[in-house]
Amino acid sequence: MLEHFDIFLLEAVINGILLGGLLALLALGLNLIFGVIDVTWICYAELVMIGMYGMYFLVQYYGLPYYAAAPLAILIVAVLGALLHLLVIAPLLNAAPINQLLATGGVLFVLQSFATVAFGIDFRNLGIRLPVLQFADMHLSYSRLLAFGVALIGMLLVYLFMTRTFLGTAIRAIAQDRQIMPLMGVDAGRIYLITSALGGALAGLAACLLVLQYDVHPFVGLSFGPITFIICVLGGLGNFVGGFVAAFLFAQIISLGGLYSDLEWGYVLAFAFFIVMMFIRPAGLLARRS
Repeated sequence: MLEHFDIFLLEAVINGILLGGLLALLALGLNLIFGVIDVTWICYAELVMIGMYGMYFLVQYYGLPYYAAAPLAILIVAVLGALLHLLVIAPLLNAAPINQLLATGGVLFVLQSFATVAFGIDFRNLGIRLPVLQFADMHLSYSRLLAFGVALIGMLLVYLFMTRTFLGTAIRAIAQDRQIMPLMGVDAGRIYLITSALGGALAGLAACLLVLQYDVHPFVGLSFGPITFIICVLGGLGNFVGGFVAAFLFAQIISLGGLYSDLEWGYVLAFAFFIVMMFIRPAGLLARRS
């Protein structure tokens, strides 16, 4: 009995790590946008939903293989992120934060309503079935393993872009001081637009990974949108390292809670942990310094 318990515990920990990688990728895109533009996109998960629909139609209706459809879906969501900035965010950059939140919340309902009218409320599946890896008494999903690996590669590429390129350095600099960088010749509007497109591209990448695990429907964003936002708040909005740590911590609580009870109780424990931490560290686990 003890041996089986240890195996199940190890399986839960591994599944928590795999889930944490995907959640960290979702949080990275939202934290990048907030860290640079200082606007929280409430509608971020709905961009992921549009990307999932893009993958579905590219694969099912146009017959593209998964590896060919993924770059197109990422490009579509990146363009959508840039358009969202130009049409909604840019006119409200100097507005009160509540107005910005209400505007992106409005976009959330617009995208949900558009998807409902255009695609209906049916649950659609990509039709790709990946096998399950069996090791000892553990069962690990290849789709989660693939999502974890691609998410880590994506996060590594973003890190290299942010630290090794001139544009990435400009993005980090303007995130640290938005007032002085324009005086040094940096076009803040261009940086904001590029950041929004990059955040959209990360949402598109997450969509390509999530579509292997979730059915697509207009309200699929509700499955992970609140979790993504909570992870960003828990780690400290705009803090990349904090979001990374919070994602894996949150995922472990969900996974281990599901081991000892069921998955729903895992989410209950994770949300309860978030509420307690907001009393202890209201600015987040690793809140960025002002």
